[in-house]
Amino acid sequence: MYKAIVVDRNNLTLMGISFPDLATLDSVANAIGSNMYEGFEPTAGKIALIRDYVMDNITFLQFVNAVKEKVYAQ
Repeated sequence: MYKAIVVDRNNLTLMGISFPDLATLDSVANAIGSNMYEGFEPTAGKIALIRDYVMDNITFLQFVNAVKEKVYAQ
């Protein structure tokens, strides 16, 4: 089922998750939007995890482990 995601370009947030700049916000929003066609259901936690990976705050291995452990499940 499709669920709209709230993108606030003025405050640089995506579903309430803050981003440092518009380019990163748009990049993550576009990737999430594309994956929603394949059944991906975004949550604030998942968006924060993707943001952290895109911004190099976590490694790919940390990203994969977080997904496996479902640490984003909010």
